[in-house]
Amino acid sequence: MKPCIVWQTDFSLDWPFVATMKGVCKQIDDTLDIIDSSHTIDKFNILEASQQLDYVEPFYPKGTIYVSVVDPGVGTNRKASVAKLKDGNYVITPDNGTLTHLFYHVGIEEIREIDSSLRYQGTENVSVFHGRDIFAYVAAKLASQQIIYEETGNIYPVDDIVLLDYQYLRSDVKTSNIDGIVSNVSDPFGSIVFNVLTEDFKRVGYQEGEYVHITLAYQNNIYFDEDVLYEKSFGFVEIGKPILFNASSNYMSLGLNQASFKDRYKVHAGMDYKVHISKASNHEVILSSRQFK
Repeated sequence: MKPCIVWQTDFSLDWPFVATMKGVCKQIDDTLDIIDSSHTIDKFNILEASQQLDYVEPFYPKGTIYVSVVDPGVGTNRKASVAKLKDGNYVITPDNGTLTHLFYHVGIEEIREIDSSLRYQGTENVSVFHGRDIFAYVAAKLASQQIIYEETGNIYPVDDIVLLDYQYLRSDVKTSNIDGIVSNVSDPFGSIVFNVLTEDFKRVGYQEGEYVHITLAYQNNIYFDEDVLYEKSFGFVEIGKPILFNASSNYMSLGLNQASFKDRYKVHAGMDYKVHISKASNHEVILSSRQFK
């Protein structure tokens, strides 16, 4: 059975660029299964591209080909690559940091720079749409088994892969006083995600049903400083109130019940958006009285 192709870009669906990439694939093999993950990644946001890949990748059959095109360096000397993951999947992407999360969480067995001869015929004078002319073309050739992975280009060292700062992935959690950053604000419902893994958060003594003190600051200016209930889901607090919960990505997330935390507090992702988490002093653990409201 042919592997499916799973796409993500920052192109949006408001113009025909995603459709042209799919058209290239269908010309090569009209039986290919092409699945959209997201085309609304924040423009030029390589961190978000890396996180979205990490989120989606475990849920598809082995051998799946992922195509990620968030490429602010398109047309420059950044490498166009095909990465072979240690779990048997493949990622076709500019090597610009997009592979960071998968590098640490799944592992990259091998990576190749796409040979310049592998591109859609007639596009040789175009340098601004490698998503169509190179990445889609190579993905279709690989998925249709017209070429094999070893024919996509020359190997280069895994150690040369461009990686984002490790702090984007994971904070150093040693005590219940946790310092981290806002690493993701892409949730369409407006919740924000910290670089604090759920397992680390629980390991230092936090438990569902207790209040947690959260301070958010941007360039040393505090814009949120409250005790927040840590619970399973939004319905444990009143509408419009904040809630701390385990995100589906296995990181800690802060949101509002039926409202957007991101929009209310104008939050963005990045090293300048700091979070400090500590035990709340003004609330008792309420495990015995937990109920939906």
